[in-house]
Order: sequence, then C-alpha cells, then structure tokens
Amino acid sequence: PLYQHVLVGRRMYDLFAADGTDGTDGTRASAGVGADVPGSGAAREAKVNPELFRVAREDWRAGRAGDRRRRGGPRDRRTSGGRPRTGPRLPTRFEMVEKLDSQGLLPAIVFIFSRVGCDAAVTQCLSANLRLNSPEERQDIVAFVEERCRNLPEEDLTVLGYHDFLDGLSRGVAAHHAGMLPTFKHIVEELFATGRCKVVFATETLALGINMPARSVVIEKLSKWNGETHADITPGEYTQLTGRAGRRGIDVEGHGVVLWQPGLDPKSVAGLASTRTYPLKSSFRPSYNMAVNLVHQVGRSTARTLLESSFAQFQADKAVVGLARQLRKADEALQGYVDAATCHQGDFMEYAGLRRRLTEVEAEQARVRRTDRRDEIVTSLESLRAGDVIEVPAGRFAGLAVVVDPGIRSDRDGPRPYVLTADRHAKRLSTADFTAPVAAFTRLRIPKSFNGRNPQARRDLASALRSRTQGLTPPPPGRARPPAGGMLGPRRGGGEPEVERIRAALQAHPCQSCPDREDHARWANRHFKLNRDTRTLERRIEQRTNTIARQFDRVCEVLTALDYLDTEDAVTATGQRLMRIYTDMDLVAAECLRRGVWDGLSPSGLAAALSALAFEARRPDDARSPRLPGGPVRQVLADMVEVWAALDALEREHKLDFLREPDLGFAWAAFRWAEGAPLDEVLDETDLAAGDFVRWMKQLLDLTDQVADAAGEGELRRTARATREALRRGVVAYSSVSD
Repeated sequence: PLYQHVLVGRRMYDLFAADGTDGTDGTRASAGVGADVPGSGAAREAKVNPELFRVAREDWRAGRAGDRRRRGGPRDRRTSGGRPRTGPRLPTRFEMVEKLDSQGLLPAIVFIFSRVGCDAAVTQCLSANLRLNSPEERQDIVAFVEERCRNLPEEDLTVLGYHDFLDGLSRGVAAHHAGMLPTFKHIVEELFATGRCKVVFATETLALGINMPARSVVIEKLSKWNGETHADITPGEYTQLTGRAGRRGIDVEGHGVVLWQPGLDPKSVAGLASTRTYPLKSSFRPSYNMAVNLVHQVGRSTARTLLESSFAQFQADKAVVGLARQLRKADEALQGYVDAATCHQGDFMEYAGLRRRLTEVEAEQARVRRTDRRDEIVTSLESLRAGDVIEVPAGRFAGLAVVVDPGIRSDRDGPRPYVLTADRHAKRLSTADFTAPVAAFTRLRIPKSFNGRNPQARRDLASALRSRTQGLTPPPPGRARPPAGGMLGPRRGGGEPEVERIRAALQAHPCQSCPDREDHARWANRHFKLNRDTRTLERRIEQRTNTIARQFDRVCEVLTALDYLDTEDAVTATGQRLMRIYTDMDLVAAECLRRGVWDGLSPSGLAAALSALAFEARRPDDARSPRLPGGPVRQVLADMVEVWAALDALEREHKLDFLREPDLGFAWAAFRWAEGAPLDEVLDETDLAAGDFVRWMKQLLDLTDQVADAAGEGELRRTARATREALRRGVVAYSSVSD
C-alpha cells in the first residue's frame, strides 16, 4: 500500500484520516491504508484529515493579516509577545531530510521541478553538515565512485563538479537531472538502488524509465513550469511520481509526502492522490522516413491500411463517438418528420421542396437586385468631381451638399467623397449613405485654399452652396436599370422564368389544395432545418475520422513532389537515402545530401553543420543569435536554412507542419569540440551544463552515423567518419561506452 502524507513545518500529517484520529506523526489512520490502494472503494470514501483543514485556515488568516500589514491597516496581534500570528513555516531541505530520517522514511526521492533547485538542495544539505552514512559506508562509496570515474580525464573532473558530487554521495545525498553527466547519473542510480545513497533530489525525468524505487517520495510543489507557464501537475503525473515509493521485496509499504506550501488546498491534494484512471493519448504521427520505409516494404495502399488500424487512428475515431450518436438520432428524427408531413393528396415533401426552392430563388433575386443597385451607386459616386452639387437622400447629413474631394476608391467601401452640407457639416460619404444612384444637378466653384477644419471656410462655402441652389429642385433618385437579358441577366441563369415555372408547378401540385397544407409545411420545414444540421455534422465527422491516413497521404504527396516517391508510389534512389535517416529533421538532411550542401566541409565544419539538425534549445529564449564558425561553415548553415524554408513552404501547401527551423545554437560547441578544444573552454563558451553537452553530442554522433550511411561511397562518407572520430573523445567517448 501507499500511504499519503503532508509535511507541515516539522509535523507530518496523514492526508486521509479516520474518525477519532488526528493523523499526525506516526498516527496511521485506517482510512489512510484504504486510500492507498489504487482503485479501491476506500480511496473514494476516505475522509481528508480535518487537521489539514485547520492548518489551511491558519494559513489563510496569516495571509490576510500579512496583506493588511502591507496595506498599512490594523495589525492582527495575538497574546504571545504582541507579535502577529504567522502561518505554517516551510521546513528547510535539511529539516525535511531529518524528519524523514526520524520517521524511518529513507531512502527517499525528493522531486524538485528545477535542475538548479536540485543542485541547490544538495548544497544546502552539505552546508548544514548533513551526514546519513556511517564511516564504513562513506569509504565504500568513495572507492566505488573513484573506480567508476577512473577513465574520465583528470582535467575534466573539476569542470564537472566531481569533488562536490563525491562529497555529497559520501554523506548520502545527491542530485539527479538531465544536466548531469550520464556517468554521474548512473552512479547515483546504482548507489540509491543498493541503499548507500539515502536521499536523491531529482527532476521529474527520474520518474520515467529508471529503476530507482524508494521507501518514500516527496513532492516539494504541486506545480511546475511547462515551458509556457506554471501549471498544476495532473493526477497522472502525481501517480507517476509517487509510484516510486515502496521497494519490491524490501518494503511492505510506501509513502508519498507533499510539502505544505502557502495556499495549498487539502481537497486538491486528496483528489490527486485518489484518482487512479487516466486517459492514454497517442502521440503517433507519420514521418517522412517512416513513409518511405513503409511504402518500400509493403506498398502505399497496404501502408495506409496499417495506419488506419493504428491506436492513434482508433483514438481519433473514438473521439467522434458522441457525434456519431447525434447523427443516428438526427436520422431517426428526420424520418419522423417525413412521416408527420405525409399528405393523403400527394407527395408533400416534393411540394415542400418546390416551396423551399421558390424562397431560395426569390432571395437570390433580391440579393442580385441589391448588388446591382450598389454597383450603380458606386458608378455614380465614381463619376463625381470636385464642385458637384448633390443631394444626400437620408441620414444625419441628409440634404444638399457640395463635393469638396471625390475621395479615393476603397475595395471594401467603394469611393468616399468628402462633402460639405448646407448646414456646414464636413463628412466623408460612402455607399451606405445612398439608396439610389446619385447625380450632380449643378456645380459650385471650390476655393483652392479651402480647409474643411476652418470654421470660417466652411461657413463661406455653405453660404455659397445655399445661394447657388436657391430655387433649384434636385432630380428624383435614380432607378437601377435591369441588365440586358432579364432581371438576373444571362449569367444569372434566368431567375424570373424559373420563378414562374416553380409557381406554376406549385399551383398544379395536388398538395396545393390540401386543407392541412400549413401543418404539413411546418413538419417539412423542421425536416429541412434538421437535414441541414445533419449534413454539417457529417462533414465534422468526416474531418475527424481517418485523420492519420489522410496525413499519411499528404506526406506521400510531399515525397512525390520532391521525387522521393515516383508516380507509381515506388521509392526512388533519393528516397532510399531518406530511408536511412531517422532524425526528426529527416527530410532536411536528405535534401542537403541530394543538393551537396555539405560537400567539401572539414570534419569540424560538418560537425557544426549537422548540429543544426540534431540540436534544439530547451526554451525559445535560448535560441538567441548564436556564435558561429567562420569560413565556408557559415555559408553552409545559411544554405541549410534556405533548404528548410523551401521545405516549410511545401509543407504548408500540403497542410503539414513537421520540420522545425534548424537551430544553430550548438554549432560553435560542436565545431570547437571537433577541433580538439578542452571541455572547460567549450562549456564556458556555450553556457551548457555538462550533461546537456554530452546528450547533444550523442545525438550529433547518431546523426553523423546516419549521414555516413546514407551518403554512399565518396568524400562525404569519409568526412562523416572523420567527424565521428573527432567528436568521440573525453567525456563523450566515456559516456558512450558506459551507456
């Protein structure tokens, strides 16, 4: 079983407690045992420890008092020395480890969602002179670590923080995260598994794929940075982390401990601890390398059928089960509406279809008339010139106006003439101000120095407008002239004759004289509306089913456009190169090979070029302007970015988004390491942790081998092999062997 606890200051509370217990320091509530069993009924019925709610209330009051003090309000003082009451104090990491040790909860894994936080935790424990191992254990650990690290270059040990690492291990504490040298991580894992390392401060990567069970697991915070924001961990993540607690064959129980943080909600923690079922989501998607290999082995048609049977496709199809249920209900309702609209005199759905068609044609005629009227209004406004006197038919500025500036035509709004009204208002008009074509019925001279912002100028011009139009009668509004060929014109398909034909068909239809005609019509209208909604639902289902297969089709279209597949869906010679490249930037690498982008580079230059495809910065802000090697390497990197840009445009045409932009952030480190630079210089120049450096070097070595294999016999293959030898040295070589 897994017992759940909350550490508040130096006091340990059970998360779940039965009636009559306080669940503190060693009190094991019966509900706590039941709550530990995944999926048990007791887990759902277990009661959250009431002591934790009391702690939460104290925490809330302390926070309110602190807010008042910060705002300068009255202080909430208590009787103890007149000092303000404070909430639960956060334990130091040293105090936390001491508490775990006193409760018999070691060895423990403490999850801290930060590399820096893990290293800082070890430093704090060492500064507090924490010692969890006996002298004999310390000697044994020192001998073990020295033996495991004897092949590491002596000059690199200081750079790698070896001595602090050894000091921490000898005392029983260590960090474990991706920024560490793989050799160091393996040492920590072995010592922890044998019980010689008592506490490991780790990031969440330790919870995945590493056999390091502990007696207890501590989670410092229930939120973590996900690359964009601080988000709460999910029940699945909580279970993954606490699942390390309880060593098979050693412990009869495991313990999950959450550190109390300000604002912690006991109910939320209980929800995380008691949830035991989580959705399994597929992250599968077709890639270019996978596509050419599948087509080569089984053919495109069979490959597509295989993908349609994949779990990812099953999951995508399962997501539309609810929509499919709606569709079935809609089909049943449609048939019910047809039955309700049945007429004893004839086919009423046919009659209703004629009525619906008549409405559609008449609406189309009205739309065309509005369009024709607007076109005539636009034409009339375009013909206006400065000095034309017109009449604005309606609106706030209705009345006579003189055109000051004909305006510039806008594709959306048409011409916008700038006018002055007889009431001295200056305004830009648009087609919305007119219901019919406009025509000038007289003219007025506009002073060259006229300024619409000058009140006196507006007053003078308005006075001249009134004088010029005195006694004149504006012409009636223009009428839209029907275009040649009828109301809708020849290109509209003859709308007026169709209206007459439909009306004649309605009059001749036997349902026209049915006394229940309008009742039948209401059911028919419901049928038409639901049928429209049903067709929309069918399109949604179509878009969400067979998504993996459609994506595979688009991948194959890109490969065909680039001649990796021929028109018969066979893999071409260039496609066979792509079959040997497995990186997520496979197509960029294959195109660079085909275009000879890397030809003529030195081994160190090729290392820098390939690093742009192997490396990806941890955060977007890491991808700042990087330092690059000079000479031909810089131009090759620019050419690679151009290759990617062309492929990215092709992907967008086919609605794909697989290839990220090449990342040049590791190019200088790869170049310098291949040139033989010492580790301390490379790390200083690139600001990378040793573990990150080695990890990216392994990725680069793997890609270098793929390029050598795909390049075929020739100079590039020899250069790639020389690049591998130049990179595989020092900590990189030793880490590769130790893996």
